[in-house]
Amino acid sequence: MQEKIIILDFGSQYTQLIGRRVRELNVYSEIHPFHHLPEIDDSVKGIVLSGSPFSVLSKDAPPFDFDAYRGKLPILGVCYGAQLMAHQLGGRVAPSNTREYGRANLMRVNSAHELMHGIADQSQVWMSHGDTIQSLPTSAELIASTEDIDVAAFHLQGEETFGIQFHPEVYHSTDGKQLLQNFVVNICGCAQNWTPKAFAQNTIEELKQTVGKDKVVLGLSGGVDSTVAAILLHKAIGTQLHCIFVDNGLLRKNEFESVLEQYQHLGLNIKGVNAKQRFYAALKEVTDPELKRKAIGKTFIEVFDDEAHLVKDVSWLGQGTIYPDVIESVSATGGPSATIKSHHNVGGLPDFMKLKVIEPLKLLFKDEVRRVGRSLGLDENLLGRHPFPGPGLGIRILGEVTEEKVRILQEVDHVFVEGLKKEGLYDDVWQAGAMLLPVQSVGVMGDERTYEQAVALRAVSSTDGMTADWCHLPYAFLGKVSNQIINQVRGVNRVVYDISSKPPATIEWE
Repeated sequence: MQEKIIILDFGSQYTQLIGRRVRELNVYSEIHPFHHLPEIDDSVKGIVLSGSPFSVLSKDAPPFDFDAYRGKLPILGVCYGAQLMAHQLGGRVAPSNTREYGRANLMRVNSAHELMHGIADQSQVWMSHGDTIQSLPTSAELIASTEDIDVAAFHLQGEETFGIQFHPEVYHSTDGKQLLQNFVVNICGCAQNWTPKAFAQNTIEELKQTVGKDKVVLGLSGGVDSTVAAILLHKAIGTQLHCIFVDNGLLRKNEFESVLEQYQHLGLNIKGVNAKQRFYAALKEVTDPELKRKAIGKTFIEVFDDEAHLVKDVSWLGQGTIYPDVIESVSATGGPSATIKSHHNVGGLPDFMKLKVIEPLKLLFKDEVRRVGRSLGLDENLLGRHPFPGPGLGIRILGEVTEEKVRILQEVDHVFVEGLKKEGLYDDVWQAGAMLLPVQSVGVMGDERTYEQAVALRAVSSTDGMTADWCHLPYAFLGKVSNQIINQVRGVNRVVYDISSKPPATIEWE
């Protein structure tokens, strides 16, 4: 039975980061909404309570029954979780006159305490709170403060229950990983045996048991996610897996042919399907981003259904859905955080399809998928490919999608991505691409006035797609690429570079 840490989501934007940081310690974690706590069995080694946009003083503040778990499992409350603990167990929480947002430094750290082992005074932490804990429950001991607040960390004596006002999961908390290791490994006693290799082995066995002798249809995209999902299924059920690679007319330049060849070298049972015109027809006169995503997703489903009918007795639809897809689509597994956008490969299937869904990677972040792929022996060139959205160029063309617009964007994207490779910048970028803007601008070419398309280049650094920063590409490179695009791509006369981070922007423009 795989040991795990349960993370309860009270709606914090950082909840998923807690899950990632725990997994970086080679310990499995699961995120659940605060009002749907899973069954607690021997595999659960501890509980972490996330932050929240709510105040514990609000009448609709999300609750937690501490008495049901205190003394039975180690509990760590983070920010809101710590305030909720203090508020419900006899302490006092109130709005603060000295609120803290951003960086702060710990003071009066009890580094001899098991939770604070290896953490010293002046350790930088990240704060984000308007209320503060003004007094602790009678059984609590203070184990850290900051310059502005007295209670930065505390422990309920006689039990393994802890509260911290700061966020150890974010990059800016310099000793955050150490604190989480103290809790997860030293206090909860987790064995740190959840590795990519172990995940692959367990998943292959689970797939064998789940699928049995049934057949599976899987849509391949050429990206890391669907490829790793296919290899896991292939190792589990062999030729029972029928892969379909659809040319939706929204792929990168020459991608359909090159990816088909690559997959055949992997020994997969794969069929290429040209469905370009079907997708273009579905997208005609559609301009709203959500409606475009839904039209593309619906058409994918229809194509898979048609192809599935050509495979006798197929029972399952395999997908390369990963965790960020799920949490951005279903509001952090049902918790109170906000939905950002829908994903074409997330959610239920129409009744007519009659296929069950199997998603081997739905609990993994992008970096974890790559590590699993590496443990399976996949080529580094494939694992190093930048992520590419499921709806493809359809959501990088702002406004209506047409075949001519796709041609323009394919050429622009090709110049940009190949340029990154030639200049040795590709591996420094997490994801890169181009956006075709719904505007035209005046230009001058050969002493003649032009009125043509504007494009935006986008390159970001990230680890999992949950947060991202724009890449500081060299000016000389951007100038060279801009010049190549304008000279080589008919229909474009202006190039801009996107310097927005996520948040507040998203990686894609739609």
